[in-house]
Amino acid sequence: MSGESQQSIRLLLSDMDGTLLLPDHSLSQRTIDAVRSLREAGVLFSLATGRPPRAMLQTIEALGVDLPTAAFNGGTLVHPDGSLLVAHYLPATAALTTLALFADQPEIDVWVFSSGDWLVKDSTGPMVPREQHGLGYPPVVVESFEPYLARIDKIVAASNNTALLVELEARLLEKVEGQAQVSRSQPVYLDVTAMQANKGEALRTLAEFLGVPLAQTAAMGDGGNDPAMFQVAGLSIAMGQAEEAVKRQANLVTASNAEDGAALAIEQYILKR
Repeated sequence: MSGESQQSIRLLLSDMDGTLLLPDHSLSQRTIDAVRSLREAGVLFSLATGRPPRAMLQTIEALGVDLPTAAFNGGTLVHPDGSLLVAHYLPATAALTTLALFADQPEIDVWVFSSGDWLVKDSTGPMVPREQHGLGYPPVVVESFEPYLARIDKIVAASNNTALLVELEARLLEKVEGQAQVSRSQPVYLDVTAMQANKGEALRTLAEFLGVPLAQTAAMGDGGNDPAMFQVAGLSIAMGQAEEAVKRQANLVTASNAEDGAALAIEQYILKR
């Protein structure tokens, strides 16, 4: 965690689910207004999320985001016109190791994201309806993930057994060390992406692209994939409902996403600076 900067903030990079979005995945008017006020004050604003680019479009439009955004935890940075700024794919060896470990776990849904598609072997998995509601589109059912190994953006283990996901996270980290990033983007989701696919690298890349010193950047989030950008940003803000381990790595803690904590943080910690 960088020390809290007293410089004015010129760029805010924010997580979506659990941060900007309410628990039902909608945007409050207060959040929309807060982001508009940022833009009017000359503060650049963009998004960094574990979601695929396709599942960001509604939020991008609602907030008027006109900068590159980071999908797949930073594995893909996409310009507003849909062209790629950066793309990092999961190495095939790490993907095979991950899929082999997850295959032995009957309590998890296993999903692969590749070339814009959400791939599943079983569309009746218990976690599928939640993900479909969040993404806004259905999965593609495939017999095997192996034909997609060359261009995997992200593998996800999804389960309501959060203790199992914590255990799998530790086991997988040992197996793919130096090959892949493993983190829980939400308590019920364990994400596996390329080593360069983290929100910290996304913030570095975006700040360099925009010509903003890192000391004048802020990052806001709630999940286990967000401290990577907390470590890089000049100012870091955790959501009130985040796990204690996430909060400890941020400079500041705001209210929960159910209480418009993101809007509150923008109003109090960025616009007033």
